[in-house]
Amino acid sequence: MERISTIRRTKDWFKFQKKMFRHDDKDAYLFTLPYVVLFMIFVIIPIVLAVLLSFTLFDMVSFPSFNGVYNYVFLLTSDEEFMRYILPNTIKFAFIVGPGGYALSFIMAWSLSQLTRKIRTVLAIILYSPSLTAGVTMTVVWRVFFAGDESGYLNSILLNWGIIVEPIAFLQSPDYLFTIMIIVALWSSMGVGFLAMLAGILNVPHELYEAAYIDGLNSRFQEIWYITIPSMKPQMLFGAVMTIVGTFSAGALGVQLSGANPTPNYSGSLILNHIEDYGFIRYEMGYAAALSVVLLLIIYFFSRISWKLFGEKD
Repeated sequence: MERISTIRRTKDWFKFQKKMFRHDDKDAYLFTLPYVVLFMIFVIIPIVLAVLLSFTLFDMVSFPSFNGVYNYVFLLTSDEEFMRYILPNTIKFAFIVGPGGYALSFIMAWSLSQLTRKIRTVLAIILYSPSLTAGVTMTVVWRVFFAGDESGYLNSILLNWGIIVEPIAFLQSPDYLFTIMIIVALWSSMGVGFLAMLAGILNVPHELYEAAYIDGLNSRFQEIWYITIPSMKPQMLFGAVMTIVGTFSAGALGVQLSGANPTPNYSGSLILNHIEDYGFIRYEMGYAAALSVVLLLIIYFFSRISWKLFGEKD
């Protein structure tokens, strides 16, 4: 009898837990519903439509007509601008600005973490502000600084020093535009990823550092490598993903600096510029959708690499 009573109590307990879990699941689904709806509308549905349109010929006037994988074949075999200029520019820009901006964000975040709270707050605002006003400062500051006449600050300095004899059109020159883009991108790379890293460093328990020094830690580099970075992997992952997305989706930079799309001799054109060129200038939306799918796959590939490096193994 006692055994039967125990079994009944166990069954009742499981029924109660099952009922509670169902109730909690309903509440959880209800609270996540607004996010799921917005995520479907602004992320999933556009991605699905882009994939579908990439297999069509669509000029935004007539109804899309299915053309199979022609857009992808044209991309790999016939789009000379993409293979000769756009893809190499994007890869070089990503491999310079991506790791460079990421490392710079971490270095600056770690350096600020060593300061007092008030000084750290002021400097963090100063470093973060360029990423908030990148579009404004690009047109107001950088275009004035690199202006192609004597009024440009850089031309004025070089002329006064006797280094050049006539002004250089930096922003319209294929020899200088890409380098200027990298400088501006690194200057404005202290974005949300930088703040996440700073928060992650500040939240590392000081007891870990004390225990590590007791166990034989003897340098700041070892402190960063063995304590700081492993303790803030979520923030490092977030910063990496934001850097990857921002780097590969950068496109307005070269256009705003040079004032033209495509940029002079495609010297500052990236994949996003190519998408805008075909989608909103040539009105070949099917091919633009194929380009956007390729860009999405590139971002996904490098995001998976970041997850392998900084994601939780369990």
